[in-house]
Amino acid sequence: MKPSTDSHLSRDHSPDARALQARGVALTALGVLLISPDALLLRLADVADGPLVFWRGLLTAIGFALILLLTQRGGPAQRFASALARMRGCGRTGLWVALLFTGSTLGFVLANQYTRAGNVLIILAASPLFAALMSRLWLGERQPRHVWGAILVSLAGITLLVMDEAGSGSLTGNLLALGCSLSLAGNFTLCRTRPGLDMSPMLTLSGLLTALCGLLSCTWLAVSGVGEGAGEVLESVLTQLWPSHSDDFAQRAGWLVLLCLVLSPLGFTLIQRGPLYLPSAEVALLMLLESVFGILWVWWVLDESLTVRGWVGGAMVLGAMLIKSLIDRRLRHLQATRTPSADASAGGN
Repeated sequence: MKPSTDSHLSRDHSPDARALQARGVALTALGVLLISPDALLLRLADVADGPLVFWRGLLTAIGFALILLLTQRGGPAQRFASALARMRGCGRTGLWVALLFTGSTLGFVLANQYTRAGNVLIILAASPLFAALMSRLWLGERQPRHVWGAILVSLAGITLLVMDEAGSGSLTGNLLALGCSLSLAGNFTLCRTRPGLDMSPMLTLSGLLTALCGLLSCTWLAVSGVGEGAGEVLESVLTQLWPSHSDDFAQRAGWLVLLCLVLSPLGFTLIQRGPLYLPSAEVALLMLLESVFGILWVWWVLDESLTVRGWVGGAMVLGAMLIKSLIDRRLRHLQATRTPSADASAGGN
């Protein structure tokens, strides 16, 4: 994210600036719509934890790598060298970004295995508010009072969501979703320490790390189940990763490929470009669509619903984020209208 971009867009109301803002809205909204079936498709794939993490990581790594290579210039060798140079240019910060994105991926995938998809999506909707809190603690960025109010309300709503299923065996899923939200917030905060540097190339590394975690999980289950014989362990791991004996294997694999190789890489790439044209607060406001559409997808196809307590907690989280984003937008508008007056006064003097 670039602070200078936000400042420029908040003051410039020329036709060119409005066209750039429209492009930012279109890119971000399309990206959010592409990733909105995430929770639904994970449920439809119905894959065990280890294999799901492995294929999610490997397929998204391939998808992000293809996007990275296709956006470079020159022949295949030049594209590959340029992509590696962009990854090296991210430095140590990029490595931490990859680790945090890996943590958020693991949290999201596993959370959907253990709790309602609606709960996962709503808890994730609080990540921009956690980012504001982390920015204050680690970067010294002061936040307005309405931001802190939104953080407190969201925390209260998340508490209700966690309590909602604490006795039904899915507390683990809610806590995993909360960990995912915190990892995303840490990722956003870390990226702010290197303004103007695109960290998206490191998403390929994150996918490979995620795949490694899934492979290790499958190996551990194999060793626990069949012993330490190399042949038996390898056969067990391959059976976990490729359960072709299942009657609906092709259909479930198709859902996973659609999500991890196509929708997620394309969606996150488009969202990543949103802040180039829009203030970050408006991008966050558009990101609310992921929770809304994601829950609608799940309710429509899987007929899942929240309890009354979950409804209240979810409404508190989404309402706090919506009000916070609207207040931010109003403040930027007031600043934009005051700036020309101040410039005119200075010119007259």
